[in-house]
Amino acid sequence: MNILILGSGGREHALAWAVKQNPKCDKLIVAPGNAGIALLAECADLDVLDGGAVARFAEEEAIDFVIIGPEAPLAEGVADRLREAGILVFGPSKDAARLEASKSFTKEICDAANAPTAGYGHFTDAEAAKAHVRTNGSPIVVKADGLAAGKGVIVAMDEQTALDAIDDMFGGAFGGAGAEVVIEEFMEGEEASLFVLVDGEEVLSIGTAQDHKRVGEGDTGPNTGGMGAYSPAPVLSAEIEAKAMQEIVKPTMKAMAERGMPYQGVLYAGLMIKDGQPRLVEYNVRFGDPECQVLMMRLGGQVLDLLQAAAEGRLAEAQVNWSDDHAITVVMAADGYPGAYEKGTEIEGLDALPEDSKNMVFHAGTKAEDGKVLATGGRVLNVTARGSDLQEARDRAYDMVDQITWPQGFCRRDIGWRAL
Repeated sequence: MNILILGSGGREHALAWAVKQNPKCDKLIVAPGNAGIALLAECADLDVLDGGAVARFAEEEAIDFVIIGPEAPLAEGVADRLREAGILVFGPSKDAARLEASKSFTKEICDAANAPTAGYGHFTDAEAAKAHVRTNGSPIVVKADGLAAGKGVIVAMDEQTALDAIDDMFGGAFGGAGAEVVIEEFMEGEEASLFVLVDGEEVLSIGTAQDHKRVGEGDTGPNTGGMGAYSPAPVLSAEIEAKAMQEIVKPTMKAMAERGMPYQGVLYAGLMIKDGQPRLVEYNVRFGDPECQVLMMRLGGQVLDLLQAAAEGRLAEAQVNWSDDHAITVVMAADGYPGAYEKGTEIEGLDALPEDSKNMVFHAGTKAEDGKVLATGGRVLNVTARGSDLQEARDRAYDMVDQITWPQGFCRRDIGWRAL
């Protein structure tokens, strides 16, 4: 098969790494890719938000299967354009992608499906939103309704923080994403992620993970896109996972199909778990980043077969073959992230690191220039390892971190602390 993966981050590097291991993969192109991806696949300079351009490129390159990594092309309807062109694609339609692109839409679907989630209000006016905060008090959660690259969520522990967040969102801090806001009750518990493949009808769980959202150790400081993750997530026991599938995921998928927008792709359910009861925090319509990295590390080449089965409507006959293992990824980020940071700094020591089924550095924000690897983003590397238990995986990952020379970068030193 000739395969095209859309995206340029650590998630797409991990997907490419896993897909490449499958003997069915003949040619692999990633658009636009990055310095790490270029070591294992051909990279193409392509506007991934332009469905017509992607479809033409796929036809020119005789692509058999397109895997869409990030949420933005899905929200733009790139999967729809590829399906219209008769090209097999993994990723939901523009309508179905509203499960991530609009938080108020997700809440409507949850209401229809009777799926347990936080109580909420949806506002298009700042004063009404502020009145809601004053009535309900803190702690409370303020969310930009649209896509904000994982940053449009403010967990306000006091009323003033919530009121300031409302001003920021309606004032344009998150662009169009904050033109409407959703304000939710603060849910207590432990957060974990459940990943499910869907083919329009069937659903198949493909693993659990736990992310570390805050920039500082001990889960302190501002929210980020994720500073590290591990899989499996012990808090998501088999019993709680079954409950989440039965009470949240399956009713949501049924409600989507009833609305004429059947879901096909990966569904990432962010769950808050308290006293054995899962409640939905949010849906994402793509693999999480950095959760994808630990899932791919554990799943390997079978990923291609699973994604293809979902795209072709054959999930009923698919199954996941799990090893009894653990994986962890540590994000190395540029100093200053998630605020302002310097670009173009050099990273050394990557060439000497092992690259195998137990050790891998996935590139998230890099470019190659004059034989050097330069940092181009906020989250730059995902240092990822597997082990028979989480401690072994963690030791491996931090051993690799210590061999990387990048004075302008940093990482959290406590990834996996909840489970350990």
